[in-house]
Amino acid sequence: MASTEQQSVESIEEKLDNSKISEEENLEQYLTFLMAEEEYGVDILSVQEIRGWESVTPVPNSPKHVKGVINLRGTIVPIIDLRAKFNLDAIDYGPLTVVIVLKVALGTVERVMGIVVDAVSDVYGLSLEDMQTAPDLGDHINTNYIQGLAGVDEKMIVVLDIDALLANDMRSQAANVSVH
Repeated sequence: MASTEQQSVESIEEKLDNSKISEEENLEQYLTFLMAEEEYGVDILSVQEIRGWESVTPVPNSPKHVKGVINLRGTIVPIIDLRAKFNLDAIDYGPLTVVIVLKVALGTVERVMGIVVDAVSDVYGLSLEDMQTAPDLGDHINTNYIQGLAGVDEKMIVVLDIDALLANDMRSQAANVSVH
């Protein structure tokens, strides 16, 4: 990793480790990341780690947004490219490209999955009361994976429900796993 990227990831990981928000403040913490110059957030409690981009083992016949899998300390982790999943233009992965490793739940089943994003941004405490619901964009656009929209420092953060976003990928991965 480049030294500026290493410092950025280390500062975010330090915030992950040291972040304590009082329950009285009624704030929840979100790790934010960038994609196509937009900022997105995921619940910090679902984040297991942040890793620099490394090559993956491709999985035959997988959807375009499934880059492949990595072996993370003995656990096979599917890696999802959120740019491809959101139908954004593909870019070459650079020194700021990271994989956010998340714990994702589908009902009672939990799975570790990784999402490839352009760069990590920050950790914010967001009030649930201040978060606005996702706009209704009609029947043709699914927004079920958007937990809400939050304004922070003159910018809008799209807060994702990572479980809803990756649920279909968990189902398809489970269908592809066979017991030997």
